[in-house]
Amino acid sequence: MRNWLIVLRTAWMAIFLLSGLAWAQAPSDQSSSKSSGGSSHDLSGIWRFQRRPGQGAAAVPSDTVPPLTVWGKEKFAATKPGYGPRAAPGGNDPDLHCDPTGVPRALLMAGLLPFEIVQTPDRVHMFFEWQHMWREIWLNRREHVSNVGPLWLGDSIGWWEGDAFVVDTVGFNDKSWLDNNGDIHSDQMHLIERYQRVDQNTLKLNFTIDDPKAYTQPWVSDTKLFSLSPASKGPIQEVFCASDEEDSFTNRIRMPAIPKTNN
Repeated sequence: MRNWLIVLRTAWMAIFLLSGLAWAQAPSDQSSSKSSGGSSHDLSGIWRFQRRPGQGAAAVPSDTVPPLTVWGKEKFAATKPGYGPRAAPGGNDPDLHCDPTGVPRALLMAGLLPFEIVQTPDRVHMFFEWQHMWREIWLNRREHVSNVGPLWLGDSIGWWEGDAFVVDTVGFNDKSWLDNNGDIHSDQMHLIERYQRVDQNTLKLNFTIDDPKAYTQPWVSDTKLFSLSPASKGPIQEVFCASDEEDSFTNRIRMPAIPKTNN
């Protein structure tokens, strides 16, 4: 049975990869990027987030956080991260309970566990190693579906503006976090991402979080860079979140590592 599942998984991945390759090589009027050695409209590859020195696992959209609304202050005060400088005993990090990670957090965690982009004619797929999460970005429509959400990943549509791939997402629930620091969002979050393959091995991302329920002004990220994972590191691995394994890790490793306080 296990061998049959491996064969089936390999066949599906081959279909996605071949579809993306055929689309990338199809004749079009898209511009070519001399620095990438191919089409600037091809984001395919396995990518790892480039963390700054000393950043650890707590990458945030930017170091400058916009002011929170009253609702946002209450929700943020209730977050107890499992990792990073705000880590606390009895953390309520959704990831510790195997809830879907959401975006942009899944992208900011890609320094630890990568994600893969696969393109087809009507969609861009993001496959995240953590939780084996799958995200769809639709290319064949410019409007969001009616009455969308609330969803963990929202409804994403994408298009090209020159060499930049723009992704517009709405329809989120308010259950995920923006990052490992416990920064929050509401069900009104509107996420706009701009990707650009600046050379063969580097992907650039800038994004804006427009969430008037949680923040008094949009949160504009600093520039995030991703490195193409070398072939020697192999394909995306199967890393599911199993609740009993998360509980075991928390008890054995995470909790003993949290600094003791007098509170």
